[in-house]
Amino acid sequence: MSDKPVPTLFEWIGGMPTIERLFTVFYAKVPSDPTLAPLFAKMSSDHVRHVSAFVAEVFGGPKGYSERFGGHPHMIERHLGRKLTEAQRARWMQLLLQCADEIGVPSDPEFRSALVGYLEWGTRIAVLTSHSSATDGGHSPMPAWGWGETKGPFIQK
Repeated sequence: MSDKPVPTLFEWIGGMPTIERLFTVFYAKVPSDPTLAPLFAKMSSDHVRHVSAFVAEVFGGPKGYSERFGGHPHMIERHLGRKLTEAQRARWMQLLLQCADEIGVPSDPEFRSALVGYLEWGTRIAVLTSHSSATDGGHSPMPAWGWGETKGPFIQK
């Protein structure tokens, strides 16, 4: 057993530079994607930075999204009334994971399990809240995602 502490998902992915690169590459592909383009046609120039900060915080990185925007309730508000479809959710996931492969995000099974687990959970919350009649994001706590059942990365000796 290793004496090293288990890294956060934020550390394992490569920190903010990797997360920002992932979403920069992803959102550069969105305008030419027929399923996703309509959702992001009026995307602000700060969108990549905001989403990156959110995912970084969820994965154990800096709490910048909560400090600047109000955490998970703010993210939920971003989805209210958007009427996202299952096809859009699935395509968002598929394209994001393709981009993760393209830029070399860690591909070990433990990390990918945690990444896909969070993306599945988060995108399904987005679809649900996008059909909600709520007028604000409520009081849901900021998600804090970890290694789940694997308890850390597999390291061959």
